[in-house]
Amino acid sequence: MDKNVFDDPRITAIGLLFEVSAGLSARFAAQFEEHGLSPVEFEVLMRLTRSPGHQLRMTDLAAQTSLSTSGVTRVVDRMERDGLLRRRACPSDRRSSYAVVTAAGLSRLDETLPGHLRIIEEWFTGQLVPAQLEAVLDGLRRVRDAVHPGATAGSTEPVPAGRPADC
Repeated sequence: MDKNVFDDPRITAIGLLFEVSAGLSARFAAQFEEHGLSPVEFEVLMRLTRSPGHQLRMTDLAAQTSLSTSGVTRVVDRMERDGLLRRRACPSDRRSSYAVVTAAGLSRLDETLPGHLRIIEEWFTGQLVPAQLEAVLDGLRRVRDAVHPGATAGSTEPVPAGRPADC
């Protein structure tokens, strides 16, 4: 094997991405725990809060997260028991339901976000000048769209013809 392959910039790029992700994830997890949230619960609350009506179909929520459909069901069950979310059935399609953020979920997110934003600023965005940040965002979106095309499912999709607006 050519020993120069170990110096390949592709290996360096993915290694740096994993190192950055692991370092930020550890800082985030500790901060989320202070507010009684797991990282996945925070992700679910953020995905829902950033979606129209603070809600997503369960299948779209699964597509936007790293969870399977059954994994999303378990997380939503737990968060529903904790009062952070509620399920809303689709009146015109009994097979479909939505996860909807509750007032308690929004309140928990409001408590958590200031510290989360401080961590992001200190350890990520604050390390970059605006032009670098814009380039990083563009690159990450491009890669995300290639490797996870469902990552924005349900967040901005128009209502298809023939489907009621509430589902």
